Amino acid sequence: MGKSTSLYIKNVNIYTEEKVIAGGALLIENDHIKAIYNVNELPSRLLGNTEIMDGKNKNVIPGFIDGHIHGANGADVMDATEEAIDTMATALAKEGTTSFLATTITQSPENIDKALKNIASYNSKPGQAEVLGVHLEGPFIEKSKNGAQPLEYIMEPNIEQFKRWQVLSGDKIRTITMAPEHDQDGSFIQFLYKSGINVSAGHTSAGFVDIKKAVSYGVRQVTHICNAMSGIHHRDIGVVGAAFQLEQLRAELITDGIHVTTEMMQLLYNNIGSERLLLITDAMRAKCLQAGNYEFGGQNVSVTKDRAVLDDGTLAGSILKMYQGAQNMLGLAGVTIRSIIEMASVNPAKQIGVFDKKGSIAVGKDADILLVDNALNIHYTICRGSISYRGGQVEWR
Repeated sequence: MGKSTSLYIKNVNIYTEEKVIAGGALLIENDHIKAIYNVNELPSRLLGNTEIMDGKNKNVIPGFIDGHIHGANGADVMDATEEAIDTMATALAKEGTTSFLATTITQSPENIDKALKNIASYNSKPGQAEVLGVHLEGPFIEKSKNGAQPLEYIMEPNIEQFKRWQVLSGDKIRTITMAPEHDQDGSFIQFLYKSGINVSAGHTSAGFVDIKKAVSYGVRQVTHICNAMSGIHHRDIGVVGAAFQLEQLRAELITDGIHVTTEMMQLLYNNIGSERLLLITDAMRAKCLQAGNYEFGGQNVSVTKDRAVLDDGTLAGSILKMYQGAQNMLGLAGVTIRSIIEMASVNPAKQIGVFDKKGSIAVGKDADILLVDNALNIHYTICRGSISYRGGQVEWR
């Protein structure tokens, strides 16, 4: 899609960090938000090369940030090619995702090496969702909670191995999913935390006491809550209960209604709240494609119209699109568009330390924005000032 030096979007309801500006306007210049106008201070003149869009009273919200995604449209991060990441980044813009963490899977060290080297050399292109870094999911996880992570490549926490991978990634690993019960003295977690890594407890059999101790070491997140972890029991509230109780933790949530039922989504929202939930897709390569047989982490995956499973029936990621997950959440009691912005944009940006440039509508930030209706249907996706997806009709001049 096209890109102009300046883009002026008028007649829109703008969800800024503080308020909603009804009937306002937005000026984008050189990939950034240059100015935000309310209805009483619209500019009388614009530069001659400014493209003008009439938003027809749509809502302007920040682009979604997917902090946990493996693949889309036939491509996977573990393919370790520029073409694979390009394919993903192009597809994601159509679902409202303007930036993401390229997520690896537990695999042989050699295959992880290749994926990380590929991300190190990858440069995001105009009109695509931006790669903000890597989410290293595994291999330092608990075997009994492996889910779709291949058992044979799981290993114990190893600082030297992580340091090597971080070098190969070009210092782009931002999040790591690990089982904290395998780091009893906390040395691995503390090293990661002090290195600025977002440490997430996942694929873990840890109980509440384990998680509480891990939080004291530096764990700040829970990976795809309720999946591949200990649930709430009346004698041990486990990882899920820890996410309810410990305010230091944010929790990823796959909102496809399959990984977590709608009733459980409501319970999670009621107890954790929009200020600590992170909407993710955890999608694999079959997203955007037809039902059939696909590959994930070297394993056969059967995909139907709504889910992806291994041969034994274990869920293997999702085929969820980000806007669909946001719409599913919007249908819950108490959830508003502002809540969605917090869970899908603000929190992910804060969690990986990019809120200074991503995650909200503010002057000076990257022009990662969506034009949506009140049901969160995507009419336009703009990635860093470039129009990446046109899903509805607006008037141009």
